[in-house]
Amino acid sequence: MPPLRRSSAKAVAATRVIRERKDPLEDEARFLRSWFERPLVTGAVTPSGRMLARTMAAYADPSVDGPVIELGPGTGPVTEALIRRGFDQERLILVEFNPDFCRLLQRRFPRTTVVRGDAYRIRETLSGLLDRPCAATISSLPLFTKPLEQRLDLLQGAHDLMHPGAPFVQFTYAVVPPIPARCEAGSYTASRSNKVWLNLPPARVWVYRRPEASKSATP
Repeated sequence: MPPLRRSSAKAVAATRVIRERKDPLEDEARFLRSWFERPLVTGAVTPSGRMLARTMAAYADPSVDGPVIELGPGTGPVTEALIRRGFDQERLILVEFNPDFCRLLQRRFPRTTVVRGDAYRIRETLSGLLDRPCAATISSLPLFTKPLEQRLDLLQGAHDLMHPGAPFVQFTYAVVPPIPARCEAGSYTASRSNKVWLNLPPARVWVYRRPEASKSATP
């Protein structure tokens, strides 16, 4: 896993932004309510824990130019980790389907770009919003609720919008990868983190990259 890096100036700014601390129990109640209403859309019944969010954010490098796409941010634990990692809010594009979560994200992270839309149709949802390749895509989507073909299409669409070699980061509670680790076509490579035991339930982070030779489109 890449080392965590924070500049003091960015850390101070991040602390200032996040000072309006959220109540974890309140966020868990929001997630649980959303799961009861739309179980296949929300997927998880609780937000990502701080250590899992930090692990996911660690794979995104603030020194790489371009926006960062976050898919399914929910109440914003990974968004917060990305800001603490050193990303300016203005670089973050949050794609969320739940309108209640969208309003919450806009209030908590007012300088991010919050897009209410279907993350699985990432090309269409972000059409016209990007003027340069992205530095990373961080996903908290419940991928196992979708057929493999749709998961692969999402991965390809995200890679089409990013720099060659940029990471598509996805966590899972499952023992198998959310997208196959081996790719016969060689269009992506996959690696995984150690198990994040401090998350409840324990989770693992998978990182998918597409080599430059496999780049087939630009945003």
